[in-house]
Amino acid sequence: MLTRKHSVDAKRPFADSGDVFGAIGADAAKTLAMVAGDVVLILDTSGTILDASFEEDAFPEFAGWVGANWLDTVTVESRPKIMEMLAGARKGETQHWRQVNHPTQHGDVPLKYVVVSIEGGERAIAFGRDLREFGKVQQRLLQVQQSLERDYLRMRHVEARYRLLFERSREPVMIVEASDYRIREANPAAYALVGARAGSLVNKQLPQIFSRKSAPAAAALLASALTSNSVSPVPVMLAKGSEEVQLSASGFSQDRRQYLLVRLHGEEAAVSSDQATIADIIEDMPDAFVLANTKMEIVTANAAFIEMVRAAGLDQIRGTDLSNFVGRPGIDLDLIAGQIDKEGDARNVSTILRAMSGEDDEPIEISAVATKAEDPHYGFVIRPIARRMRDLPPSSEELPRSVEQLTDLVGRMPLKDIVRESTDLIERLCIEAALLYTSDNRASAAEILGLSRQSLYSKLHRYGLGNLQTESD
Repeated sequence: MLTRKHSVDAKRPFADSGDVFGAIGADAAKTLAMVAGDVVLILDTSGTILDASFEEDAFPEFAGWVGANWLDTVTVESRPKIMEMLAGARKGETQHWRQVNHPTQHGDVPLKYVVVSIEGGERAIAFGRDLREFGKVQQRLLQVQQSLERDYLRMRHVEARYRLLFERSREPVMIVEASDYRIREANPAAYALVGARAGSLVNKQLPQIFSRKSAPAAAALLASALTSNSVSPVPVMLAKGSEEVQLSASGFSQDRRQYLLVRLHGEEAAVSSDQATIADIIEDMPDAFVLANTKMEIVTANAAFIEMVRAAGLDQIRGTDLSNFVGRPGIDLDLIAGQIDKEGDARNVSTILRAMSGEDDEPIEISAVATKAEDPHYGFVIRPIARRMRDLPPSSEELPRSVEQLTDLVGRMPLKDIVRESTDLIERLCIEAALLYTSDNRASAAEILGLSRQSLYSKLHRYGLGNLQTESD
């Protein structure tokens, strides 16, 4: 905002230079006027522009101003300012710089003006200074300020998230200053573990929370953590409760000071870590997994099952009856539960799977077990049979063509011979499939076929399959 400090009344006047200014001629006065402003306008008492001086490259649209009224060259919002400056000039009042905007085809051009009365108020000179560069600088400063504010807000959000994670973490964590091992922060889990009231650990030295026997080991680990990132945890005893925990620490720097992130691992934390690892493995396993309660309602499921049933997410199927997706309602799951109760598990039960989208039933195999609690839960591992068979290597001879060849024998040879041919064909195709599935590994092929190696070699000779020059795999 332009204030009084921009006007001439705030400046120190010349002491005695009357002879200098009195000797100024017309040419020197014009030069001074042109130097004093980027735009200089000669005005009459009504505000009509009698003459103008400006740089044509910088103000290309100002060329038609001569003869126009100054009010007509500015925006509507700037007209009151022009009228005030003209009225002040007629009264001979001291002028202050005022910003006005001139509309052009490329946007408004901001200038700040001061009007000086001459010839006893009959005429006036308006000196204007271009504010566009100043506006660009202001715009850049504004953009920088907004960027800083966005970064600051983002940092605040990140800090809030990490603060929430720190406070709600079940693992006892403390921030310790490296210079004197004083605790600067501790989460609620740490207070609960050491049996201290909230806020009492701050500024307390960390070795004091351990027993006297464990204090030297704790101090040694803290000193090592400042120089190494691979310090193994050490067992220490807490001063209260005589509970043994695993102490680990890692160093970091902040604001040119060194700190330690100290963690305490009890037995429960180790169990929780193992459970988290098992949960991650189940979530990423390729076979579908479902956990259901005694009512066969889905408690949880992994990503593979959610994909198989074409669900949008776990929330969409949680609490849904598993029989809506697996087997014949009220039959297959009851049979599986009965088999589990009788034998302890169910293995490779063939049934079907239905997707939420109403697609065709998909053949699957199910293996299941149940927990041994009073209110047991059932865990189901589901494998799609059709996909597994589809992924097998293609046979060199397609089965439908061989079946057609067999049916062509009807009427030309007895049924007994046709059955024998069928058995030989199926046996040959199974051996071919086993060899392809095991990449021609005969030992593995014999194993999955349930044959001895010698029996497999005999059948290979019989059907002329494989490389028969060697008898070893």
